[in-house]
Amino acid sequence: MKKVRLGVIGVGNMGTAHITNIISGKCPEIEVTAVADVNPERLEWAKSVLPSVAIFENAEKMLDSGLIDAALVSVPHYDHPTYAHACFERGIHVMVEKPAGVFTKSVREMNEAAKKSDVVFGMMFNQRTDYIYRKMREIVKSGELGEIKRTNWIITDWYRTQNYYNSGGWRATWAGEGGGVLLNQCPHNLDLWQWICGMPKTITAKMYFGKWHDIEVEDDVTCFVEYENKATGVFVTTTGDTPGTNRFEITLDGGKLVAENGKLLLWKNEVFESEFTQTSSESFGKPKVEYREIETDGESLQHVGVLNAFAGAILRGEPLVADGSEGISGLTIANAIHLSAWTNSTVTLPIDEELFYSELKKHIDNSKVKKVVSGSIASDMSNSF
Repeated sequence: MKKVRLGVIGVGNMGTAHITNIISGKCPEIEVTAVADVNPERLEWAKSVLPSVAIFENAEKMLDSGLIDAALVSVPHYDHPTYAHACFERGIHVMVEKPAGVFTKSVREMNEAAKKSDVVFGMMFNQRTDYIYRKMREIVKSGELGEIKRTNWIITDWYRTQNYYNSGGWRATWAGEGGGVLLNQCPHNLDLWQWICGMPKTITAKMYFGKWHDIEVEDDVTCFVEYENKATGVFVTTTGDTPGTNRFEITLDGGKLVAENGKLLLWKNEVFESEFTQTSSESFGKPKVEYREIETDGESLQHVGVLNAFAGAILRGEPLVADGSEGISGLTIANAIHLSAWTNSTVTLPIDEELFYSELKKHIDNSKVKKVVSGSIASDMSNSF
């Protein structure tokens, strides 16, 4: 195999972007050989830019066509596990757009099915390629700054207008997307948060539904987390602030890292705080601090990098940017935040998946839409995976 024959399921915003990257030559080991979508207008677009590519109105027919080696799933959230399962069953390699799904129960079943298959399974966590976050993780995981004491991420530059939410009937609905800012805008942030800092032990959240927009899902979130080592963290996000902020701060025993405005800043203590507080003879003293901007390689390959790594994994067994099974971690945090807000309680991880499922089902039953775009009935969760 010299090139991976790729079928794209869903030619919406992201599917279109991926196709554009591939046909412009940015993914030299991938060739789009088929696309599938239920929207005739998007199929007409595909025909116009991919005249020699097979077009399907049904994803299963494309998967059974024999024309593809791998599929890229870019459809509404509920159907991400659905089509991943379909690929596993057919021995087709699969790359799934974020998030991995809407609820961890379906994603866990997806991951279990992936283990039994012999395919490459990737997740489109393109932000893991960003030079800032790669370097941040490298420093934290190296241990040079000791254990984490506190994490704070204020990510409020996801501003959206009401017109954005009005652009699709499935948007910002429980049945259509399964959530708001956490499920749509923040999967990358939640993934990076746990990828760099690890998974929390408990989560306590306050969430507002339709606070700044006429929508039924969350558009304003604040959560507090505790880690196994007694560290704590706060995550704040909204689609209602402008100008917004994107500041990720990690305080460790040996200093502090701050990612903001495309820079990674370091404050490094001469002596770890845990040692200084026990040995200092000063009541108001502080360790001496070295401050500098961290040099990085400046490389951020984003979606193209993820797809090229996917091709490399299929063709030569090279590592993925993110294995598909890792999608459950950030989603677990999102589910725990929702569950904490819905039950007005602190949630301990791993979450009670059945309780979350039942609470989500209540919201879906009262949603203003009953079908996701692909046609699966989201109000009947048994049909969604």
